[in-house]
Amino acid sequence: MDYHNHIFQDFSLMVYKKRKLLALLPANLVEQSLYSHQGLTYGSLIYSKGFKTIDFIHVFKAILEFLDQKRITSLTIKELPTIYLHNESNNSLSYLLFKLKAELLRTDLHSVVNMKYRAYSNSRKEGVKRAVKSNLRVEESQTLELFWNSILIPNLDIKHQVKPVHSLEEITLLKSRFPINIRQFNVFYKDKIVGGTTIFETQNVAHCQYISGNQDKNELGSLDFLHHYLIEHAFANKPYFDFGTSNIHLGQQINEGLLFWKEGFGARSIPQGFYKIATENYNLLDTILV
Repeated sequence: MDYHNHIFQDFSLMVYKKRKLLALLPANLVEQSLYSHQGLTYGSLIYSKGFKTIDFIHVFKAILEFLDQKRITSLTIKELPTIYLHNESNNSLSYLLFKLKAELLRTDLHSVVNMKYRAYSNSRKEGVKRAVKSNLRVEESQTLELFWNSILIPNLDIKHQVKPVHSLEEITLLKSRFPINIRQFNVFYKDKIVGGTTIFETQNVAHCQYISGNQDKNELGSLDFLHHYLIEHAFANKPYFDFGTSNIHLGQQINEGLLFWKEGFGARSIPQGFYKIATENYNLLDTILV
């Protein structure tokens, strides 16, 4: 997280029992409110696969009590979508949110392909056919400059007048630190890049962090071809392929066209909630265990 430490006031926590580290909470502080780190896509506790439900309860209570003593009034936490959990992980967060009377602030929908049941709409099949007819090809690149400078930055500027969340320097630094987990795939037409996808890879999931194509993407079927390749070949052995969210305006609306395109690959929606907890409510966890 330190690559953007100039943006966030870090207040990450480590929870110990005697001298044994039990859990971590990546977090940042804004005035008297703590946030499950706003510089990270996902949140909640980090803990080992052997973590039991009772451990979760005690650790979460200790965090809230500590924050209350520090006069930090609230904790806003992002759920970790279940597809990212280790197969043997114990996830008790939803129950604790219920007991703590947490306020639901926002819900995003991730479009996820369960690779056992992947399927393609006629529109996506037609796109792949157009790409094959045009002799498009997919290549994995060890650098990100070509995609960032030729496709991603110009597209975001023209369509939305914004820049990528990660600058080229930041994403290059991250890839140097996680060369196996951050991968760049580009699609070419007559030796010219026409689209690309930046993948963040975990044990269970291939997640599309950035997707972008040039103005000919629909005519050429370049993004259809690229993601068909990723699902059928590059990540065929992953349990899940996550296209990310299609939400806009803080989750209040959905980009219908983008969602339609993702669901054309067989993606279905998985919710991710954002919750606000009053730290003074820590004592509500006292009555759980009987």
